[in-house]
Amino acid sequence: MIDTQTWWGIIRAYGSDIFPLQIITVFIAAIITWLIIKRPGNLTDFFVKIYFIFCFTWIGIVFFLMHAQLFPGIQERVQAGLFITLSALFGLDIFKKKISFRWPGSRWHQMVIFFLLFAVFAYPLVGMAAGHYFPGMIIVGTHPCPTTAFALVLLAAALPGTNKFLYILLMIWAIPFPIFIQIPKFGVYEDTIMLICGLFALIMLLKAGRKNNKSLQEVI
Repeated sequence: MIDTQTWWGIIRAYGSDIFPLQIITVFIAAIITWLIIKRPGNLTDFFVKIYFIFCFTWIGIVFFLMHAQLFPGIQERVQAGLFITLSALFGLDIFKKKISFRWPGSRWHQMVIFFLLFAVFAYPLVGMAAGHYFPGMIIVGTHPCPTTAFALVLLAAALPGTNKFLYILLMIWAIPFPIFIQIPKFGVYEDTIMLICGLFALIMLLKAGRKNNKSLQEVI
């Protein structure tokens, strides 16, 4: 495992090299969030999936394969494979149309989703509070953790209209990663946001599963 200084050196070099893409991806993330709230439907679903196809492909290739070369062994290639797989699953869903992004109906659900989305966009602010300034800011769209959190929150809001395999792959990154690696080893305290989003997504998935089982039992 690389040390903390080397890890943050990679993040700073990456942030400097890709600027101003961070601004563009955050701006587009805000637009598609507005579209989901105000203009849900097939066209919005298409735009959201295109966004995640681009972001996850970029993260897999540019972040992990091109900038994370100091990571030991095959770690960066495995992680790149995960994010490229996520991109492919979003691409496949353009044709399968299993994922339908919607703003939740219940008031409490709306409030929780809104809070989590705000937290995802606030990743850089939490990072600055922890002493992580540009170009070492971790930002949605260009960095794996906030982008994973963003996707999970939108998919949790869309349940049951989602791809559960894609959903679970995102949770595999979102829940154990900050607990065992990001926070204790590298001090990425902003990834607490991703952990919270991942745990919420897990709760909502379990809740949706119980609801489906109950409905099936009533039919039987």
